[in-house]
Amino acid sequence: MKNLTLPIRFGIVTSACLIAYFLILSLLGKHTNVFYSLFNGVVTGLGIYETIKYTKLRLGKDFSYGKGFMAGLTTGFVATLLFTVFFALYSTELNASFLNELSEAWAKDYANFEGIVFFTVAIMGFATTLVLTLSFMQLFKTSNNLKK
Repeated sequence: MKNLTLPIRFGIVTSACLIAYFLILSLLGKHTNVFYSLFNGVVTGLGIYETIKYTKLRLGKDFSYGKGFMAGLTTGFVATLLFTVFFALYSTELNASFLNELSEAWAKDYANFEGIVFFTVAIMGFATTLVLTLSFMQLFKTSNNLKK
């Protein structure tokens, strides 16, 4: 559990940043435009990058690809789960008209639009986490090609 403390902390902070960004968009009336959600990848990426960087600094020579990879995945998964829970609460309890606004164009074609939206938010977060963690680990891994 001690190895997961840093990634969980960064995951909580990352989810707080995602929530803050969403609420700012909500205040500006832009939260129904799905193109603004692309910035969520940037926020998640920064959280994952910083987690891997601090994990490498903390572990020093004990840092391995697997440890960095798990730190990045944990951060992204924690952030995604917390943001998805917030998103579900926001769209069903805090702003019940949000899903109607979001779905005006195509919701009538789907019977369970709410479930599809929550599933999509979670899958987008998990996919972003996996891809960004794999990408960032290329920067942090120890190269076996250069021997001193």
